[in-house]
Amino acid sequence: MKHHTLLKRGEAPDKTQSSVAGLVRAVLLRGLLAISIAATAVRAQFPGDALRSLPNLFPLPNPSGFVETYNINGAAIDLTGPFFQSLGTNGRSCSSCHRPAEAWSVSAAEVQLRFLVTQGLDPIFRTNDGSNCDHNIDTSTADGRRAAYSLLLNRGLIRIALAVPANAEFSVVSVQNPYGCNDTATLSMYRRPLPATNLRFLSTVMFDGRESSPQTGTQKITYGTNPADLLADLTHQAIDATTGHAQAVAPPTPQQLQDIVNFEMQLRTAEAIDFRAGFLNADGANGGPVPLGSQQFFIGINDSFPASFRFNPFGIPFNPAIFDIFNAWTNSQNDDRASIARGQAVFNSKTINITGVAGINDVLGLASVPGTCGTCHDTPNVANHSFPAPLNIGVSDLTSPLDVGYLPVITLRNNATGEKVRTTDPGRAMITGLWADIGKVKGPILRGLAARAPYFHNGSAANVDDVVTFYDKRFNVGFTDQEKADLIAFLNSL
Repeated sequence: MKHHTLLKRGEAPDKTQSSVAGLVRAVLLRGLLAISIAATAVRAQFPGDALRSLPNLFPLPNPSGFVETYNINGAAIDLTGPFFQSLGTNGRSCSSCHRPAEAWSVSAAEVQLRFLVTQGLDPIFRTNDGSNCDHNIDTSTADGRRAAYSLLLNRGLIRIALAVPANAEFSVVSVQNPYGCNDTATLSMYRRPLPATNLRFLSTVMFDGRESSPQTGTQKITYGTNPADLLADLTHQAIDATTGHAQAVAPPTPQQLQDIVNFEMQLRTAEAIDFRAGFLNADGANGGPVPLGSQQFFIGINDSFPASFRFNPFGIPFNPAIFDIFNAWTNSQNDDRASIARGQAVFNSKTINITGVAGINDVLGLASVPGTCGTCHDTPNVANHSFPAPLNIGVSDLTSPLDVGYLPVITLRNNATGEKVRTTDPGRAMITGLWADIGKVKGPILRGLAARAPYFHNGSAANVDDVVTFYDKRFNVGFTDQEKADLIAFLNSL
């Protein structure tokens, strides 16, 4: 019999419980989820009644279950520090785009709720980067704001405007931006805010690595300089975010910067309760955020490139078994827990024939590389890349299996060869100026995934199902229906 009942923490499933009772519990929890999200949004509009702290490991609801944040210092999560203060001129704070219930990012659903509650006047709705374009728009009415902020509302996207590097190996031939930002010298691209949690595991800061690049006055993160390089990069990022996103006339003070970085570094976030499988640390499993507090990490740990590249400083061979947190559920009698364990096995072992990926196939000189999900998501139990290795898997390509028709089409020409490329986002090439870097971005940390849809840097995957579909079609993986269902259950449990 299939059991869906939400169990007490650490409790094994009672085989006498009916699936009907479990379904009723799930429906009730989903109702509480909607009420909780609405109440949170409403309270956010009344600063005098705002929460001043969040209890450590307080469960916050999302469509799949509940996400928790673990303060590794053991204290409650202070919601009054500089991270939550408006340090600029437009009312924004770091928390405008990094919300606890959304695994310290934002979800499109939560942004839509904020628009509904405030009629598009919440600080996240600002024309400097929240609107599709910053000119020829009308934000004087709610309908005008709904149109101006449609990408933020529907895809959770922030507009990133970057100048083409002076020494770029390419020129911009044309920009076809459906929202009007057609400038070819400064390109407007649209990207998801990355989570401001689990940062200890980062090997580069920002999707395009611009906060970990000598070209921007920041540091590449390496084994020998970590974590000092990470702390310096996060400090620089806090300055850029405050003077850019929050439009501050002066950067934060050194004390404010230190408080922001210290706050971010102490957070570990993960899904803790699944509506179907119950507590994700029950019955011997190690889900939830607490194990992340002691998870081993160093730059290059378990790197998937050949040992000759020396990305792993100790030359330890790559282990494709990236996740082991649900090993204890492998033979579970609870169908939902067994599904998550099977999904973990699919992630760890399903063969993916990697082709056409800039950053892998060209670097290795191989047209085809047999790999797994862990080839690009190799950090144990975290699943970003443990070494700075931006890749172009095709998310920005016009030929992406997912819809990217809402994004601009940017045509680039190689200055040496005359070759042309059309893309929706040049990615890391806008930082390095290198033709080979067009379309490359980093793979983000996967923990807390269920709380922060949509996915990929451009929001092209509305849900985890779309993520699996992308990989299945892009690489002709051939997932069975069961493998897809199990992999989706696993990813939603992270």
